[in-house]
Amino acid sequence: MLIARLIAETGISETRLDALAAQLAGAGVPLTTAAMPEEGGDAGEGVLELQVGGDDPAALLDAIDAVFAPDATLVSSGPITIPQLFVSDMDSTMIDQECIDELADYAGLKPQIAAITERAMQGELDFEAALRERVALLAGLEEGAIHACLSDRITATPGARTLVATLAALGARTVLVTGGFHHFADPVAEMLGFHRVVGNRLAVASGKLTGGLVGPITDSAVKAAVLREELGVLGKGAHSLATGDGANDIPMIEAAHYGFAYRAKPKARAAANGRVDRGDLTAVLRLLGVPRAEWQHG
Repeated sequence: MLIARLIAETGISETRLDALAAQLAGAGVPLTTAAMPEEGGDAGEGVLELQVGGDDPAALLDAIDAVFAPDATLVSSGPITIPQLFVSDMDSTMIDQECIDELADYAGLKPQIAAITERAMQGELDFEAALRERVALLAGLEEGAIHACLSDRITATPGARTLVATLAALGARTVLVTGGFHHFADPVAEMLGFHRVVGNRLAVASGKLTGGLVGPITDSAVKAAVLREELGVLGKGAHSLATGDGANDIPMIEAAHYGFAYRAKPKARAAANGRVDRGDLTAVLRLLGVPRAEWQHG
């Protein structure tokens, strides 16, 4: 049995439900119930909950996409509950920008570096090799450019503060884990209220970037390992939520009970059982059934 929740602009449509039921039946999967979720209060308005036989989340997500084209969706193999752990990517997920691309602009290299970033996020390039290539191009850039970039260009994704603050208030452990850099991630985590930060470190000497990195690389395997480590500390029965947007986030998204792809690249979106394609990150709270009265705004 699978449970799906979706947010669609048109709300509940009997015609669309009939079309979904027919499509699922053709695949041998019965649609057993369709209703508004009981929890969530006013945040549940516009949220439709489906219960479906079978055990293929990807097929259900594809059918929902084809019939409803929802703003956001979550499919779970069990009752949807508030997670005790939230682990998230930073760039283009918790913030609107790719930090390395914005920093590259201060070196006059944004188009060149952004092109590499895009290919890495699409899963076309090895992450570590692409990271080292881009960082090497920044050699000689004044460290002060980082502070200017943070101040002038880095902004929280709509809904990010509310999502982090609300989950923390509900007792969740929050971890920001990024293939980006502590120079950016530490202040972003403080701004948004994360409990822990995991990321890469830019090497700096005499006030300038050396073009190198310090210490081990935070890549896709590390992101998933951090999620599993934190979940292990919380103990049996704890549920996890992850959000990300690129290929480097796929193992983390797949390891989470609720793995959300936020306005994501195709490979990351295909790997996720939760998707936010339109709207902001508060859609995650709506799909989890958190009433607006419990939302915190950071």
